[in-house]
Amino acid sequence: MDIDLFSGIVKDLLLDNDEVTLPGLGTFVSELMPSTFSDKGYTINPPYRRLSFRQRWDESDNILSDFYSETNGIDRDKAEKIVGEFVSGLKETLQAKKVVVLPGLGRLRATKENAFFFIADEDLDIYPYGYGLEPVSLKAHEETPEEIEAAVKELQEVVEPPRTPVVTEVASGEAEKGPVPKRKRRPWLVAALSVAGAAVVFIGVFMLLARIAPDFIDQLLYTEEELRIINY
Repeated sequence: MDIDLFSGIVKDLLLDNDEVTLPGLGTFVSELMPSTFSDKGYTINPPYRRLSFRQRWDESDNILSDFYSETNGIDRDKAEKIVGEFVSGLKETLQAKKVVVLPGLGRLRATKENAFFFIADEDLDIYPYGYGLEPVSLKAHEETPEEIEAAVKELQEVVEPPRTPVVTEVASGEAEKGPVPKRKRRPWLVAALSVAGAAVVFIGVFMLLARIAPDFIDQLLYTEEELRIINY
């Protein structure tokens, strides 16, 4: 058995088992982690299985040797001896060099006091049910400065529409007797337009701040305790 074959066997077993024991060395433990938030609550990360290593083992757990026996067609005692010798050599190398690379899994490391721990590869995937799952961003499209400037101009045009001069047509041959009387504005209409204009400005400013200063908006919408939960 070589290190590549050994790592492949361990990885295959972890796809269907929460624990894989290395007799005399320790146990790989796979834990299902739920979906999490990142980027201050704006990104949802899919669930995954986290792999760690514990320096303890169950002497009655023969999952590794049983798998080796079945896949290679040899009796269990012989498979147990081969696996035991390989793991024993792996432990000696780990204690001497303080690191053992497991291809496709990660690195087993040892401290000066020979406490073992594991660092998984960044691209390690032992959760087949999560295949194809990708992080979901809750952020809207980030507008460019030119798009923001154009949006502000549109808001200004809505609030303050351009005024067109009033042209009074006088019938030919008819003298203009005096200034054309101005049409009186209704007070309720003026008030309604003012309120609508103020609402449009408020919404526009709020949306603009939400895009360029989301942290400020979060402080307005959430309490400090809720912000700590979102940003966790």
